[in-house]
Amino acid sequence: MSLSFSPGNPALESVKPAANRTAKLLSAAKNHILFTANRPDIIMEKGEGMMLYDTDGNAYLDFIGGWAVNCLGHSPAVLQQALAEQAGELVHASPGFYNKPQAEFAELLTQVSGMDKVFFTSTGAEANESAVKLARKHGALHLNGAYEIITLTNSFHGRTLAMMSATGKSQWEPLFAPKVNGFVHVPINDLDACFAAVTNNTCAIMVELVQGEGGVHALSEAYLYGLRKICDMYGILLIFDEVQTGLGRTGKLFAYQHYGIAPDILTLGKGIGAGFPLSAMLTKEPFDLFEPGDQGGTYTGQPLGMAAGLAVLRELLKRDLAANAEKQGRYLKAELEGLASRYPISNVRGIGLLLAFDVPSGAAPKLAETCMRLGLLINAANAVTIRIMPALIVEPHHIDEMIAILEDALHQCFMHVG
Repeated sequence: MSLSFSPGNPALESVKPAANRTAKLLSAAKNHILFTANRPDIIMEKGEGMMLYDTDGNAYLDFIGGWAVNCLGHSPAVLQQALAEQAGELVHASPGFYNKPQAEFAELLTQVSGMDKVFFTSTGAEANESAVKLARKHGALHLNGAYEIITLTNSFHGRTLAMMSATGKSQWEPLFAPKVNGFVHVPINDLDACFAAVTNNTCAIMVELVQGEGGVHALSEAYLYGLRKICDMYGILLIFDEVQTGLGRTGKLFAYQHYGIAPDILTLGKGIGAGFPLSAMLTKEPFDLFEPGDQGGTYTGQPLGMAAGLAVLRELLKRDLAANAEKQGRYLKAELEGLASRYPISNVRGIGLLLAFDVPSGAAPKLAETCMRLGLLINAANAVTIRIMPALIVEPHHIDEMIAILEDALHQCFMHVG
């Protein structure tokens, strides 16, 4: 069949050079995408390594990394190859069957994590929902029906209704009432408060080892040791939400390895797929408690995701990117501390490549916007906190460029004090 390229023919229109392409795309986005966030008037089109590019050809040095997702940078070759090869073999078989990359990925992930069993899904919130379900199953079977989960104030566990209920954000309390009950919030690093919150209804304690969305605040070693003792004492489960910290982000493959304290349940997401939607809930053999029908999902263990995750984990291990995160994180932190001696930034903190610093109240969004205008992407976690989480492939020259742009932005936003 031949196409007639006459005026008004859609085929002709599709090959014409687009007039003001960005404006048309922005119009389409604003008219047809449900509003959930304030986004800048740019359209991202492609990425490579540490760089993102918009439809106007502007380049951005990316120190957000897709919110700690793009651990291998943008469009890594190993991910492209894994997806292409798997798409040529099997895209979906249904969750009623095992598949080859699922078996291979499960074996490697449990081996390196120190866990025994894994359930795969697509988002961090789903992984955390799975952890809550498993903890409540444990409560039903072994703790006389206990169902409550203790979590921390200022925590973040996802955006499903149950995980919003688990999350300790005060601004979320009035949203979407009535909330899912059974979650008790206590202050971070306050062991007495946590101990006091334990009742006969408690089945688990769920914590982030570093509160990422909450502004990059880490649990103390003594506190985590105390949580482990409480859980062992009462037979309740200790859940580590490592959706943001897992797979090398903090300078070790898993953040819990910094503490030497193991969880009963571990959740992973973000970097596990290097951009492909993927997450996992892992546990120890004694807590393999689900019966058929208790848990599932159409895309759980889907072959494309399994091939992606397997390729990403192999690459992380092959290149020892956790060690690179530790090394480059120390360098970046030192450079940020140097800026703090000349500009009004303070409390430089974090571990590995999950770092943050504070600026005067209300200034964080302005600083992030100025950096973006200068070609650097950083995240204003709140009105006073800047969060930095680049790809684990970052090199010193990227950090040097980032610091130079950041200093320019600081100079524009604040009075120079050096």
